[in-house]
Amino acid sequence: MAEETLFSKIIRREIPADILYQDELVTAFRDISPQAPTHILVVPNILIPTVNDTVAGHEAALGRMITVAAKVAKQEGIAEDGYRLIMNCNQHGGQEVYHIHLHLVGGRALGPMLAK
Repeated sequence: MAEETLFSKIIRREIPADILYQDELVTAFRDISPQAPTHILVVPNILIPTVNDTVAGHEAALGRMITVAAKVAKQEGIAEDGYRLIMNCNQHGGQEVYHIHLHLVGGRALGPMLAK
């Protein structure tokens, strides 16, 4: 069984967060350490530690993460100019919180994807 995370407490509204969207499958909230003018996290409401832990039964939540990201990007006024969606997996992928999450970042030109 995966350990509960900070994100689980945000989903249950046990700790404060700037929640922009929530339904039965996913929650979207502003990152507390933004890396761009707009930096929002979209997380499944069930705890899935990494992408490696996903199964077919998670597909509805995973798909909802993408559609919610697009909806929030439009609400935030960054959809037309563009944005980046990032999902990290495990240590080498840069994952820090072991509850999968989609980073929605934008609000300025983001430059190359990876440094050389």
